[in-house]
Amino acid sequence: MAEKNYDLIVIGSGPGGYVAAIRASQLGMKVGVVEKAELGGICLNWGCIPTKALLKSAQVFEYIQHAKDYGIDVKDAKVDFASMIKRSRNTAAKMSKGIQFLFKKNKIDTLVGHGKIVAKGQVEVAGEDGKKNTYQAKHIILATGGRSRELPNIKIDNEKIIGYRKAMVLDKQPKTMVVIGSGAIGVEFAYFYKTIGTEVTVVEYMPNILPIEDEEVSKQLEKIYKKEGIKIMTDSEVTSVDTKGKGCKVMVKSKKGEESTIECDIVLSAVGIATNLENVGIEEMKIKLNKNLVEVDEYYRTNVEGVYAIGDIVKGPALAHVASAEGIVCVEKIAGLQPEPIDYTNLPGCTYCWPEVASVGYTEKAAKEAGYEVRVGKFPFSASGKATAAGANEGFVKVIFDKKYGEWLGAHMIGANVTEMIAEVVAARKLETTGHEIIKSVHPHPTMSEAVMEATAAAYEEVIHL
Repeated sequence: MAEKNYDLIVIGSGPGGYVAAIRASQLGMKVGVVEKAELGGICLNWGCIPTKALLKSAQVFEYIQHAKDYGIDVKDAKVDFASMIKRSRNTAAKMSKGIQFLFKKNKIDTLVGHGKIVAKGQVEVAGEDGKKNTYQAKHIILATGGRSRELPNIKIDNEKIIGYRKAMVLDKQPKTMVVIGSGAIGVEFAYFYKTIGTEVTVVEYMPNILPIEDEEVSKQLEKIYKKEGIKIMTDSEVTSVDTKGKGCKVMVKSKKGEESTIECDIVLSAVGIATNLENVGIEEMKIKLNKNLVEVDEYYRTNVEGVYAIGDIVKGPALAHVASAEGIVCVEKIAGLQPEPIDYTNLPGCTYCWPEVASVGYTEKAAKEAGYEVRVGKFPFSASGKATAAGANEGFVKVIFDKKYGEWLGAHMIGANVTEMIAEVVAARKLETTGHEIIKSVHPHPTMSEAVMEATAAAYEEVIHL
C-alpha cells in the first residue's frame, strides 16, 4: 500500500534531480526526492565541487612556486596532501548541507534509500536496514546519474586501479600515476597530481587529448602539459595492467603497433561514465532504452506515461548544468507551462585544468563538415594586457562565424578563467547576435573577456591589437 502521496517523486538528488525538485515545488507541487547517499549527488559530493577545491589547492601551490615572478620571495612551501583532501571534503559537505537547507525551505521531503518504480505511479524506497516503503506519485522523474565506466580488461579495484571518486580521497599522494583517458576528468586530475609533485603519464586512444574540443585547443593544452612535465601518449591504448607486484605495470600499445611498459604506483581510469539504470524499474515498467540511455522526447517524457528521465541517463552531454536545465524544462512542462526545448547545439563545456578550457557550438572542423563557409578569428592572450599583467598569457580565444549570414557557429577558449567567459558566447548565440554586434559592444579594458571581442574583430579583419 502507498504510504504517502506526492505530485512528483524524483529518484536521485544530483544537479538534475534537486533542481527539478525545487522548481517543481516553486510551481506548487508536493515533491519527494529519493536519495540513498548524500544530497547533491555525485557532482556536488564526488565530482564538480570537490574536484574544483582540489584544483584550487594545486593552483595556489603553483602560484607559490612562481611567487618570485611576481616580486614575492617565499621559501620552503610544502604540499600537505591530507589537508588538501580534507579541505575538498569539507567543501563538498558544506554544499550538501546547502541542499538540505533548500529542501527544507521548499518543503521537499527526502526519502532515504534506493528508489525503484514498481508500478504505475508507485515508487518503492528500500533503506539500508532492508525496510521498504512505497510512495504514490502522479509523476516520477528518473535522475539517477552515472559512475566511472570500467574498461573490460582493466577492472577498478580502488587500490591500485582507481576511478575519479577514489582519486579524491587517497590516503597518500602517489609518486607516479598513469591516467587512462584525457577527457575533462583525466586532464583535471593529471594537472592536480602533477602540480603537487606526482609524476604523471596520460594515455589517450584518440589522436589528441580533450578529443571533443577544437583541435587547436587540444594541441595547445598538450604543448603546455608537456612543457610542465606531463608525459602524453596519444594514439595509444592500455592493453593490460599487472597489479601483482608492489605497484602497477601498465602495458601500452600505440596504433603503430609499438609496445611499452610503464611502471607506476596508481592507475586512474578516466574513460567516461556508465549510467546508473540497474534496479530502478526499467525492465519492469518496459521503459525504452537506446544504447543504455533512456529514450525521451524533448520534454523528457519516456514511453511510459507519468515517467520521465533527465541528466546522464539520457542522450546528450553528461554535464551538471545540462541536467539542471533538463530538470527545469521537464517540470515546467508537467506543470502545464510551455517551456522552450533545450538547444543542444548551444551548451557550454568547461574543463577546469590549468589553463582552463571552455567551448560552445561547432568546432572549425565540424562547421566545415556541416557545409558552412566560415570566418575564423583568434586572439592570443599573449596580446592581452590583463593576461600579461596577471602572468597568465598562455592560450587564446577562437571564434567561428558563418561567412554567408554571420551566424556565430562556435567559440573555443584556452586560458586563465575562460570558464567564466564562455557564458557571453552562449547568451549571444541564444540571442542570434552577429559578429558586428559583438565588435560594437564595448568590452571593459583591461580584462580577459575583451579577447572575445578582439577574436571576433580578427574574424572580420578589424582587429586592433594584433
